[in-house]
Amino acid sequence: MKREIRIENTGLFYENWAGQFDTFSHMEFACAIPQVLFLISTVKPNGMPNLCFHSWSCFGGDAGGYFAVMQNVAHTSHTYENIVRDGEFCINFISADYYSNCIATITHNDSFDDEFLAGHFTTEKSLKIKPPRVKESFLSLECQLACNVDLSRKGINSMIIGRVLHAAANEKYVEGIDKRFGKEGFMYNIHEPADYATGQLDDTHVATLEIIGDYVDMKNKKFGGSDED
Repeated sequence: MKREIRIENTGLFYENWAGQFDTFSHMEFACAIPQVLFLISTVKPNGMPNLCFHSWSCFGGDAGGYFAVMQNVAHTSHTYENIVRDGEFCINFISADYYSNCIATITHNDSFDDEFLAGHFTTEKSLKIKPPRVKESFLSLECQLACNVDLSRKGINSMIIGRVLHAAANEKYVEGIDKRFGKEGFMYNIHEPADYATGQLDDTHVATLEIIGDYVDMKNKKFGGSDED
């Protein structure tokens, strides 16, 4: 038996703060799909570096390029304004050890705040774009704005697609998969998962990956869980 979830908000779930289901679809909390967390670095109009702790994304491409697709970039944010104005940004993947540092960039985000300083992060010169990389990140993607789409047409958030111009990985990231996909690697956002019994939203949780086995067996031409898939 499955619980059917309507795309229309029928009052099954309750907001934790006024306007939450306007900023985020209630489906965000009903589905509670984990999303990788990272810092977006841009440059403010006054030349100061800007950081945004973000999630809601995917990454992929083909022979024509590699792309970062970011949903829920708020139109009211400095990050959105900077990306639209300058046409470039940098995505910096950071380990869960820096979670509290990342939160500090949210609480100190005025126009004249140095958010690198607030989060105790270090700027590092990018090779292809003006916004700096985060030196403490284990993987950085330097991006050029390729597409800006307001999918809901509500004027609240945009889907920002960036063409990756260059990537930089630190030595620990390159050493082996344990560094990339363990506690020192990617951290994930479990965004206030809904309790179906009460309709209340839980707290936000942070997670890391654990490798439990191989998915692809190229030698025996087996993919996934079974030969029939």
